[in-house]
Amino acid sequence: MTDLVSLLKQKGPMIGKELCLQTRSGEFSLWRACSKQEELTMVSMGSRYLRLDRQVEGYARLSPSIMREFSSYTVTGHRSDSGAVHEKASALREEISAISRRKLTLAADVARRLVEGSSDRELLAAKTCFIIAGDVVYNMAHAEPRPEQSTGELVRGSDLDVIVVTENLPPAAAEALDAAMYREKHNLLVNPALKEELDYLVKDIETVQKQLSFAGFKNMVAAKILHEGCYLYGSRLLFEKIKEMLVDCGIPAKIGALEEKAARERLDAEAILLGLCSSDSGSGHMNLFYTTEEKEEIF
Repeated sequence: MTDLVSLLKQKGPMIGKELCLQTRSGEFSLWRACSKQEELTMVSMGSRYLRLDRQVEGYARLSPSIMREFSSYTVTGHRSDSGAVHEKASALREEISAISRRKLTLAADVARRLVEGSSDRELLAAKTCFIIAGDVVYNMAHAEPRPEQSTGELVRGSDLDVIVVTENLPPAAAEALDAAMYREKHNLLVNPALKEELDYLVKDIETVQKQLSFAGFKNMVAAKILHEGCYLYGSRLLFEKIKEMLVDCGIPAKIGALEEKAARERLDAEAILLGLCSSDSGSGHMNLFYTTEEKEEIF
């Protein structure tokens, strides 16, 4: 492997994916080398937050994964260049915040346009609540091109996770709203100036109440999304009611316990991977470094 100390001293701080290009090395070997080199300093920015993953025992893990955090959110440089390391990390933090704000504004514009452009706009404004979740609410959205699941077309980074909860909305109005959301999803995907993925779900308050049982993977995901979700558009009274329902069902405490478990297991995973002999780098422990999917299902 290229001498990392000399490279970073010469070229200045880099994030993991830049180091991969410079050294033509894999993320795992680079992460281990950077973490073990005392002459280097690593600054990770942003938040680690809970994801529920079917592939993980107990479902709880932290996102971003170790690999993704190193690749996209960690700046590495020489200790003598710590000022430049922190400056680059601050610039990266602002860039990601700007992406998150842009995506949040776009999602709010979509919701407002759907409601105000509907013949049922007064009904929708009173009996629906648009909630946004996912990377955007953690100020961790990215714009790296990735394939959209159903079509394979490239979209610009993090999707827009939008849950629409209705209360006493007539079935015909709910069906019309769902159809309008689908049209917006299509338009955002094919518009070359946007290329955004809208991942949405329309459901009634009765469904929410059942999902707050927290029984089974799908209900756990649905409750977690509502717990982390932020108000986007529609009825604030309905939004506050949903948040009160979450508290009444003990969801914040349940989510907190899963977050603590995931954080402990993340520390254990990092210690195991850093402690491996170089000959073990292809072992079964690699699933601790990579994750199968950073995208989250919504229910």
